[in-house]
Amino acid sequence: MACMKLGSKADAFQKQGQAWFCTTGLPSDIVVEVEDMSFHLHKFPLLSRSGVMEKLIADASEKGDANCTISLKDIPGGAKTFELVAKFCYGVKHEITPSNVVHLRCAAEHLEMTEQYGEDNLISQTEIFFNQVVLKNWKDSLKSLQACADEKIFPHAEALNITKRCIESLAVKASTDPNLFGWPVVDHGGPMQSPGGSLLWNGISTGARPINLSSDWWFDDVSSLSLPLYKRLILAMEARGIKQETIAGSLEYYAKKYLPWLSRRKNAQMGPAIDPPPEEDQKILLEEIDHLLPMQKGLVSTKFLFGLLRTALILRADPSCVLNLEKRIGMQLDQATLEDLLMPSFSYSMETLYNIECVLRMVEHFMAIDQATGGASPCSIEDERLLGSPSLTPVTMVAKLIDGFLAEVAPDVNLKLPKFMSLAEAVPEYARPMDDGLYRAIDIYLKLQLRTSIAGCFLVSDNLADGSRQFRSGLGAASQEGGWNTAVRENQVLKVGMDSMRMRVSELEKECSDMKQEIEKLGRVKGGSGGAWSSMSKKFGFKLKSQMCSAQEGSVSKQENNASGKLVKSRGKKQKHKKDLSWEG
Repeated sequence: MACMKLGSKADAFQKQGQAWFCTTGLPSDIVVEVEDMSFHLHKFPLLSRSGVMEKLIADASEKGDANCTISLKDIPGGAKTFELVAKFCYGVKHEITPSNVVHLRCAAEHLEMTEQYGEDNLISQTEIFFNQVVLKNWKDSLKSLQACADEKIFPHAEALNITKRCIESLAVKASTDPNLFGWPVVDHGGPMQSPGGSLLWNGISTGARPINLSSDWWFDDVSSLSLPLYKRLILAMEARGIKQETIAGSLEYYAKKYLPWLSRRKNAQMGPAIDPPPEEDQKILLEEIDHLLPMQKGLVSTKFLFGLLRTALILRADPSCVLNLEKRIGMQLDQATLEDLLMPSFSYSMETLYNIECVLRMVEHFMAIDQATGGASPCSIEDERLLGSPSLTPVTMVAKLIDGFLAEVAPDVNLKLPKFMSLAEAVPEYARPMDDGLYRAIDIYLKLQLRTSIAGCFLVSDNLADGSRQFRSGLGAASQEGGWNTAVRENQVLKVGMDSMRMRVSELEKECSDMKQEIEKLGRVKGGSGGAWSSMSKKFGFKLKSQMCSAQEGSVSKQENNASGKLVKSRGKKQKHKKDLSWEG
């Protein structure tokens, strides 16, 4: 570590409890109080180096203060830094390092330790060390920048442009090939380099070349910075022209270090395990990451974006942040997996097990971008389908992904039919070369709804049975007490309940039959997600109790086989039979 030694005298300071004493043989004639420490010193060494101390000592002398006690409440760095300043005034040896130079520079400025009060004073020495040593080296610049994060130091460092100079130094070095200068090599315990780039051993060139470093060599170093300083550094790096991919990589590294919810698996963060910050700080960090992350496709993985979105929902991040993350995912939804889409619903209402609304918005955003950028056109996909070789274009990949998602969420008893249909219709008809996945999802959904309705009927039956027992019990009591009119009314209520149950069972049977017919039509209608869905919605009016008999599986399989046969026969006869294969009849 680079350092500079100050003074030439032996250490003449001794600490006793909460007090420091200068053991020069002369009794102290001034006491300086800094925080909870008392420094028993001498006037002359202090006033000969500091303009502030000269004024304070003069004021105390005019008041006739025999003890001459001075309090320094606002000195940057507090008692620890003043100890170094006092030793400098006495000429005692101590070191200026990248970690303490910021505190010493700010304290020297506060105490007016200029050349007017002594040649080669503390302001001058700390400035020389800062400019000629700290700013020349990556690690030293980073240590000094970390020192600026101290709340008591930060305003002083800002006023002296120390923070800005450290950030600019780091940004320049990160934007330049590190192998040309060996910046990170010097302070990572590695050997020094010669001007020609070969490795040095005891000052002698070995002829060996250093190992080339990748563009992410600085990610871990800057991840130790506080969020405000890290943000300023990233903005400075962007201004220096560092590639967006590199900036995004650093943001991902930083986020994974401090946001434990990013991964569904434990101990997945970068580097050694750390105590996560409070949830409110995590929320602020996530929103800043979203703000700093360039809105560009493919800069970070889709899995990372889903992790950010999942974390944003858990932490109740700002709605604009959630929408931005949904848009980012929508841009590259074709790269997602089914596991990514299965995000639990963190809503207090718990309407559905998984967050359907988020997925729907991501699909809509993907389709809007795909159509705006001239993605796979309906005609090209239709041609490939007729030729029997469906292409895995981004839109077909998304269609396959959504069909799988529909099948996963279909068993949820709280999933309403309009929401199920909206998600199915969000993918255009031409994006599905094969409708097997959609049929499977419909089958699962309707069977689940049928089971739920039947279970509800059994519940009604049980309630009616309980009512019947109560009725018989009441009837006996009525015969004994003469309450015949009350028993008649209860009998009428029971009859209405039984009639209602019979009507509901009849409705279920009719809906089952109608739904079976609709599913059979789906096999004969092209795609099954356009007109068929419209006819279903009109016929059932988005009823929640739409079911399907188990016999539907056979009919769907039969229709799919018929459809596959038509596609096979169409090979080589595209122009002749294109109209016949339009699936409209």
